[in-house]
Formats: sequence, C-alpha cells, structure tokens
Amino acid sequence: MRLFLLAIAIAAPAAAESSYIHAGSLLAVPGKPVRGPSTIIVQDGRIEAVRDGHVAPPAGARLIDLKDRYVLPGLIDSHVHLSSDRAGNEGLLAGVTESREMHALEAYWNAQKTLRAGFTTVRNLGDEGATLALRDAIRRGWVIGPTIVDAAQSISTTAGHMDPQPGFNDDFDHMFENKEICDGADECRKAVRRQIGRGADVIKIATTGGVNSRIAAGLGKQMFDDEAKAIVDTAHMYGKKVAVHAHGADGVALALNAGADSIEHGTLMDDATIRLFAKSGAYYVPTLSTVNGYLERIAKDPNAYPPEVRAKIDWRISITGKALEKAVPAGVRIAFGTDAGVSKHGRNADEFELMVKHGMTPATAIQAATVNAAELLGLAKEIGTIEPGKRADLIAVAGDPLADVTVLKAVSFVMKDGTVVR
Repeated sequence: MRLFLLAIAIAAPAAAESSYIHAGSLLAVPGKPVRGPSTIIVQDGRIEAVRDGHVAPPAGARLIDLKDRYVLPGLIDSHVHLSSDRAGNEGLLAGVTESREMHALEAYWNAQKTLRAGFTTVRNLGDEGATLALRDAIRRGWVIGPTIVDAAQSISTTAGHMDPQPGFNDDFDHMFENKEICDGADECRKAVRRQIGRGADVIKIATTGGVNSRIAAGLGKQMFDDEAKAIVDTAHMYGKKVAVHAHGADGVALALNAGADSIEHGTLMDDATIRLFAKSGAYYVPTLSTVNGYLERIAKDPNAYPPEVRAKIDWRISITGKALEKAVPAGVRIAFGTDAGVSKHGRNADEFELMVKHGMTPATAIQAATVNAAELLGLAKEIGTIEPGKRADLIAVAGDPLADVTVLKAVSFVMKDGTVVR
C-alpha cells in the first residue's frame, strides 16, 4: 500500500512566502460582527495579521484580490466517509468487487471534491483504512487535500449497525476480520485500543441500529451500558474523543450517560435526552443532508436499496430535522456534519440550507461549521476563525452568506494552509 500511495502522490504546491488578501467583507470570527474591507496577511501558511482596509503589499508579496467577495474561514465537516460516494446495492457491490487500492483512489477523489467545495477540514468517521493513509499523505505534503481527523474503523457490536457481515451468506464468514466488532466490556476496550494502535484520531461507535444496516432490527439501542462506558473511558484515557452513531432516544441517552463527545444523527430525541446534552456538554451533529442522497438515488433507481433498508430510509426522510427543531431552542451545541458518502461528496454545503430550514439561522449554521466544529475536533487553536497564528484556511463567496446561506454552495476561492486551491 505504501508503494501504491507513492505512485499516485501528487506534490502539493508550496505556499507563497507572503500573501496579502484583500477582502470586500470579512467574517473573521463567526458569531462576531462582520468586518468591512480588510486585508489578511498570510506568512508561511499561517495568518500573520488581519488589518482594516486594503493594505498595499510590499515588494515580493503576492496580492490576492477578493475585494468583490465575502471571505470567511475554511468550512469544517464533522462527519464524512471519504472512501465511497456510493450506497445501497451499488455500494455493496463495489465493496466486494473493487480493490483496496481503488478505494484509496476514491477517497482521494472525494477529498478533492470536498476541498474544492470549501471544506478545508473533515472528520472521517470510519472506513477500512484508505482514509488513514490519505490523511498521512496530506500531512506529508505528498498530495493536497483537507485536513483529516480520522476514526480508522468504526466500532460496533455483533449484528450492530457497522458489522459488515449481515447481508452476506455464511459462505463469506471467513472474509470478515471483524476487528471492529466487540461484545462485552473487555472486548470493547480491546477494540478501542486496536483502532488507536492503527492511528485513529477519534473513536467512532454505534449504540443503535442504522438506516443503512441490512438487517431489520430497528433503530433503537444495540449496545449495553457497560460496553459503551468501557469504550468511552478507554478512548478518553488515551486522549481520544468519541463520536457516537445513534438514532433512537434510548441509544442517544446511553451514549451521553457514558460520556460521549458527540452524537451523530440523533434522529429521535425526547425532552429528557435534550436535557442530557446540557448536562454533558456534548455536541449534536444532525447530518440532515443524508436525505438528499437517498432521494437522488431512489429517483434514479427505485430499487437502489434492499427492502429492509428502504423502509428505514422512508422513515428517515419523513422525520429529518425534527430533533434539530427541539435541540436549537434548548441551547444544545451544534456542529456541522453531513455524513457525506451517504449524501454526495462535494455537495456538503447543502446541509446549511436544511439546518436553516429546521430552526437555525445562517449565522448559527456557519458558526456550527467553523467555531463549533473546530472545538469539537480539538482544533480550535488551529482553525475555525481567521485570526493571527491560525492556519491560513479560508474561502470566498460572491454573496452574503448571513443573508442567504445557500451562497455557500458556490464557493469561488479556497485557500488551504496558505496555498490557493485551483
């Protein structure tokens, strides 16, 4: 695999030593007032200074003219799966007919689409390992791509949401290593340590069933209290946060009581569950735009998903956004995440429109994709705002996203670590 990655490596262009960016409007710190005409000074991939007005660059510095654009920090998607842009029967077939090398290339391709859409950082929540390698290649400068916080393989119980075996007959048993499967507290501790040993930045688990699971076991709790607690405690002992796939309120409550750092999806949440968020301080990552992926694939092929999955998809479409409508007025902390791979990579900004539709303002939705997501990922000192000392990750759009959040679907300029992304 290492030789393969060397073969496909494309050297990232070096950041210019000094760049002066003239912005028409600047949302330097989402949640704070917008600045008018401003100059962002970038030195060696970092923000050196932010000044009022359009400051003339010194000799030898590069001038980037965005005086007719609205500039804001690079966006962050807290929930993606880069190694595939396919799902349902198509995704299942690709998983058993295409090579690991092909999945690595697909992860790279999807990362490019994501970066060009203005998402300069992503949290990849589980695949077979292709994205771990891509993360490291980006860090080494072999390829250019978004900063990746990676979970390695997701952890599940036997026949739980992320057990890959259901849907195959017994003749395929030997194909599944199931290193991410755990039953009982001791096995779950070991599963966490395995993923940390592989280099995971964050641990991803499932406490409930899933929409895309090929078993009709519902979307309620599928993990015991001691199993979830063992996972969270072990991860925290190693300094890793825990992201939890959970749909049913019982599985959400289980995860929050165990000390989870974020709840992904959280489709069904009652008042008691909402109160647990306030008590725990965990983030909620709604992933509303999964429904766009479902609707698009079903429109193309009504049989894109097996019947046991299609029934859950129809339910998910009908209820999407209801939990967010409860969470927002209750003051639950929200971080932006799409579940791209279920929805389409490169169209991550579709999530903004749905967040606003279901109770957020454009300002709070942008904050969820910058300041909040940076804090959730443990990168608040590096990204999420345009301030001195931080990475020069920023984007520009033609309109005012605080007035119309859909302008973020058409990002016209992307800078990653001081390098302009073409």
